[in-house]
Parts: sequence; structure tokens; C-alpha cells
Amino acid sequence: MGILNTLLRSLIWWDGSTLNTQLFTWRKGVKVGEDAQGNVFYRTADGKKRWVIYNGEAEATRVDADWHGWLHHTFEEPPSKAPLPHKPWEKPHLENLTGTPLAYAPAGSIRNAAPKERSDYEAWKPE
Repeated sequence: MGILNTLLRSLIWWDGSTLNTQLFTWRKGVKVGEDAQGNVFYRTADGKKRWVIYNGEAEATRVDADWHGWLHHTFEEPPSKAPLPHKPWEKPHLENLTGTPLAYAPAGSIRNAAPKERSDYEAWKPE
């Protein structure tokens, strides 16, 4: 089973990190911090490269705005050392839920659990 896991890690990039990413992280990575979802953020010793190893599926929308800014060199200090101030009206970060059962379904949508009658729409009926 160990050989199969190694083979899968070298080929499957969307569910965690690949073998090459793990080797690079082991050799040159300096752990900077971790977010609420368990994603771990790294940088090289000189600070030129920054990357994230996702906890589960590699989905970019799972990185909140603070860490996204650090990854793209917008902020020099990571949120683990210098947290950004947040306004009281800001909602907590939420990943993109499109294509999942939790995706937004407006009133009248066929995906809505309790469809409502629409007065502004009349379905087409063939003659």
C-alpha cells in the first residue's frame, strides 16, 4: 500500500500536496503559520517564494484575504505575526460553494428546497 500512496501523491495535486512539493517544503520551507481551515503556509529562507499546503482539496478560495495578501507579497508580515484589523461588519471568510449542495439558490430556483410560486414568470407550454 505504501508504493500506491507514493504513486498517488506524485500524480494527484488536487488533494493535498504532491511528492515534489513535500520534498521542496522539507528542504527549503520555513513554516510561517496556519489558518482556521488547517492550511499551512510556508516561505523560503530568503522570503522570495511563498506557498500554501492545503488541508484537503486544493481550492484557492479556501485561503482567506489576509493570507492571500501575504502569499502575493501585498503584506510583508504574515497574518500570524501581524494580524490585519477587521471591521465589525465584515463577514467571516467563506470558500466558493458553487457546485456544492450549499451553493446559493435564489427564490424560484429548481434547486431551492421550498420553491415558491413566481408571479413574474409564466412557463412556456408547447401547443
